[in-house]
Amino acid sequence: MDRRKVEQIRQKYDSIIHINEDADIEFWYARDLMNLFGYDRWENFDKAVCRAVESCETSGISVSDHFREVTKMIPIGKGGKRKVKDYMLTRYACYLIAQNGDPKKEEIAFAQSYFAVQTRKQELIEERISLIERTQARGRLRASEKRLSQNIYERGVDDAGFGRIRSKGDKALFGGYTTQEMKSKLGVKDNRPLADFLPTLTIAAKNLATEMTNYNVEEKDLQGEPAITVEHIQNNSTIRNMLGQRGIKPENLPPSEDIKKLERRVKSQEKKLAAQAGKLPESALSDEDE
Repeated sequence: MDRRKVEQIRQKYDSIIHINEDADIEFWYARDLMNLFGYDRWENFDKAVCRAVESCETSGISVSDHFREVTKMIPIGKGGKRKVKDYMLTRYACYLIAQNGDPKKEEIAFAQSYFAVQTRKQELIEERISLIERTQARGRLRASEKRLSQNIYERGVDDAGFGRIRSKGDKALFGGYTTQEMKSKLGVKDNRPLADFLPTLTIAAKNLATEMTNYNVEEKDLQGEPAITVEHIQNNSTIRNMLGQRGIKPENLPPSEDIKKLERRVKSQEKKLAAQAGKLPESALSDEDE
């Protein structure tokens, strides 16, 4: 997500903040947020809110401090109005909804970042979005490699064979460097996965090559280690050539921070977020009464 787009969306979020001066708290209404979260139907967004409420309960945090059901009056035809359900939400509640939203929506990554960053500074939001993109890419790679492991196991290849196939794929992607050599090059310990220290671009490249291998193993019903190895090498070579056309050599990209450290830092920030968000006032006015 480019900087200009981040700033445009940030301004939209800022424009719908409500302030309760008595409680000294900022809050949002769910119906104001729905479209910004990438949802067109209230019914679907309401489900995300309900999942967030369950998450709040599971964490042992008072739901009423952060979620408050209220009533809004919305216009209908011929000048009439009708009542609809809405929610009054703290920053923490909004963050939980983003965490429980559809991860495939680009808007969700922004929402997670916006509500996690107390100051709403653009550079911190951008940093958080980059972190989310990297952790999501890592998750997709884990899933595709798990699927590949299952695929090749069903076709007569054991765990050791899977390791050899994956290593030869790495060698093709990294211009002749083996997985172990790339670990040495990037300063990665032997007992840690190389992908935990790769930048988002390289993780995405490995994932695309692995998904291509999965597709052809299943589509062509490839059997045995030799045939699957050839397929995986070809796919990684194809991805390397594509990157090379744009002047990118994966083996020369600098390492990124240990993804496990980033995940721990995020968890630590989440624990503080509930307290920093404050609590909703005991009595919540409907939008009609404000």
